[in-house]
Amino acid sequence: MAHEILMLGTGNAFLPHGRHHSFCCIDKKHIIDAPPTALASLRRAGIKISDIETIFITHVHGDHVFGFPFLLLERRYISDRDMIKPLTIVGSKMVKERLWQLCQLAYPGSLEEIFETINWVDEVSGIVNGWSFERFKVFHDASVDPHGYRLEHSSGANLVHSGDTGPCETLYQAIERSSIAIVEMGIPEWVPSEEHHKPSDIEVLSQRVPNTKLLLTHTYLDMSDSEFEVLMSNQYPIFSSNVTHAYDGICLKWDGQNWN
Repeated sequence: MAHEILMLGTGNAFLPHGRHHSFCCIDKKHIIDAPPTALASLRRAGIKISDIETIFITHVHGDHVFGFPFLLLERRYISDRDMIKPLTIVGSKMVKERLWQLCQLAYPGSLEEIFETINWVDEVSGIVNGWSFERFKVFHDASVDPHGYRLEHSSGANLVHSGDTGPCETLYQAIERSSIAIVEMGIPEWVPSEEHHKPSDIEVLSQRVPNTKLLLTHTYLDMSDSEFEVLMSNQYPIFSSNVTHAYDGICLKWDGQNWN
């Protein structure tokens, strides 16, 4: 069975030049998070909003969920006016509460009906729309309930998404069992935080998991071909061969054994 990972956005919260917010789409049907640029990213890729079947939420920081009301509004009034296309959201109980608050703030009176049609899944593991999932805690701001995901299909295709986190053993153990990991590298070396991966963390991880592809997202790096004044940096660290700096629009396909 053919599968694909499409990175619709690869930037961190500050939107480095040439990047939308970090945003992953699997098989044009399943998305991880719903950042502020989600609707624009899906439009740019030509993906119909009502074709999205599953949203996996990693945590509730603004750059990961503030696009949700716009996705729901579009479904309700444009691509699924009769509200017949099923939508499942996987996340903790906090996720449902926070997304409801966002909908009420953004469009009070407009999203209640469609919100009630959503299938909410708050278990830490299960199967949704053909993919088994494991949701595990990661090391980030505890107030936003941070998690990563490991997904696997019956075809053998599998992946890990880190969400936002610094070095974290639960994440690394999941990566060790996986063909590819989409890992955030949100800050440069000089930023005094342990809640995001820095380049040195990625290098250590790449040595630990030499047989797993690491696809870097949520990056602080401008695209190297940007014509604008550098925002934070455009100097790309050089990593081991199993590491790839993702860019908006990069697509990897499952060949039955690996992602290429």
